[in-house]
Amino acid sequence: MQDTTIQATKRAAITNQSQAVSADLIAVVIAVTNGEPRVLTIEQAQALPSGPFELGHRSLQSGLRAWVERQTGHPLGYIEQLYTFADRDRTGDERVQISISYLGLTREEHAERSAAHGWRGWYDYFPWEDHRAGVPSILPDILMPRLQAWAGEADDPDMRHDRWQRVAIAFGFDDRHWNEELVLQRYELLYEAALVAEATRSWDNGNRPSIPGRSMIADHRRILATGIARLRTKIKYRPVVFELMPPTFTLLQLQRTVEALAGRLVHKQNFRRLIEQQDLVEETGETMSDTGGRPAKRFRFRQTVLAERAVAGTKLPISRA
Repeated sequence: MQDTTIQATKRAAITNQSQAVSADLIAVVIAVTNGEPRVLTIEQAQALPSGPFELGHRSLQSGLRAWVERQTGHPLGYIEQLYTFADRDRTGDERVQISISYLGLTREEHAERSAAHGWRGWYDYFPWEDHRAGVPSILPDILMPRLQAWAGEADDPDMRHDRWQRVAIAFGFDDRHWNEELVLQRYELLYEAALVAEATRSWDNGNRPSIPGRSMIADHRRILATGIARLRTKIKYRPVVFELMPPTFTLLQLQRTVEALAGRLVHKQNFRRLIEQQDLVEETGETMSDTGGRPAKRFRFRQTVLAERAVAGTKLPISRA
């Protein structure tokens, strides 16, 4: 009798827990098209492909692949686990939402076109992250004054100093260098300052308007920021960029893809020297008219690079001009 009671209690606990906790599989699928980084989205670009982990799924990855293909018609190739989030106050309901996210790299041409899903430029969501044409005006004109005001709202001097120091480091203010890898830290600061729509959707009273940048449901923009940060870091030590390239390409196309991901320009000659030194590519013997000038050589990634994805990647010779 006692054993029966214990088992019943366990079943009740599991039932209650399942009602309070749910696990979603979320995909950050990235492509670079015509020199622009893009992310695969659903729900009119307001969400990332996602769905609950179900008993019928053989594994987390198989569940994720099933949801992405069902929602977008896009079969996933290269994916890796990104991060697991578990925050009740970031999802807009009372459940503990466990979000298990994955990063996928592909080419946009493989996806079906639909009004319900499609590709969206990731700088639509993070306009302050694209520095290829110099410092975007949103930083000095909008973000700096609003973040200064937020820092100044703190009750004591130490907190005001701490807030502004975190802001200056993350956003490159006060003559600090811009660190392209701090994508998530910047978004989290904007969330903490209630400057993004996701931070105010449950209590918005219109007193602090959100800044430019497309919002997403639940915590999906936070997860996208995590994916961008991961990819910007990885391209510096692993040649994952080949997952985004066609079978053959010019060195300028490769450079533009790296710049699109980093949101920064790189030194052309230094970039090409690094590519040659690391023995990542080989000539195909073909040429193409890349920019309307002299025909450019076509390259492909070496088979050893394709087979050994853990080899060293390409450091970015960032242009400071």
